[in-house]
Amino acid sequence: MATNRWLQWRRGLPLYAMIAPGLVFFLLFKYLPMGGIVIAFQEFDPISGFADSPWIGLGNFERLFTAPDFWKLLRNTMMLSLLNLVLFFPAPIVLAVLLYEVRKSWFRKAVQTIVYLPHFLSWVVIVGVTVLLFATQDGGINNLLATKGFERIELLTDPDYFRSLYVSQNIWKEAGWNAIIFLAALAAVDPTLYEAAVVDGAGRWRQMWHITLPALKSTIVILFILRLGSVMDIGFEHVYLLQNAMNLRVSDVFDTYVYRVGILQGEFGFTTAVGLFKSIVGLVLILLASRLSKKMGEEGVY
Repeated sequence: MATNRWLQWRRGLPLYAMIAPGLVFFLLFKYLPMGGIVIAFQEFDPISGFADSPWIGLGNFERLFTAPDFWKLLRNTMMLSLLNLVLFFPAPIVLAVLLYEVRKSWFRKAVQTIVYLPHFLSWVVIVGVTVLLFATQDGGINNLLATKGFERIELLTDPDYFRSLYVSQNIWKEAGWNAIIFLAALAAVDPTLYEAAVVDGAGRWRQMWHITLPALKSTIVILFILRLGSVMDIGFEHVYLLQNAMNLRVSDVFDTYVYRVGILQGEFGFTTAVGLFKSIVGLVLILLASRLSKKMGEEGVY
């Protein structure tokens, strides 16, 4: 018996080796740091450490919910998350379906390569190029508009442009990369289904509606549920780089607030409470969405 178990373990050794880096990553950067949650209930002092910092219970949470900026931060964060769910989340699905419908293999591969490339660019590069092009006084496009007699576009300083700029940059950068998982799901579709649909007289649109999209349904549901878990995390780097004094009223979110108060002002306990609040909201949304998904006959995440 022990010999059989040893042989099974040896056969699975390559798989264990492949899993090991991922396990180490989650242990070091996801599970071990959870011990630091305790400072959300302390007036944390780095010199005193975890053991000697004064315990204040829910004081940090009370301070968060009564802060003058709380509702502004919540509104801005939820608005950007809602725009991501409504506009950004469907973009990879649409792109994957369109690429799947392309019959010329060389053209499909060329387009895939082009739309994947922005994922590997840093937000610093993307926002930097945007600034060079749309800076109010010396941006390339604004200078061109001025020479043609048009008004300059206050793209970076007008608060009304911030949300549309944020979402459009997200779509441009990540839609191609996120489409990979949907293309992988479509690769598992039985080609005979399309052949039978053609025999029955179904056109391309009918095939897409009755075969392609249903094949993606379970994948879409799972990814949507997981997306709800990060509804309060909209990406610090991207927002921070686009943020300035002119658009602060719509661009100040929990992530930038944590940086400003926690890192710059040293309020570690308070900003840990902010992070814990965000995590609890995400967890509750995942649990509710998963339960609702099961009631509707779909698979949940647990």
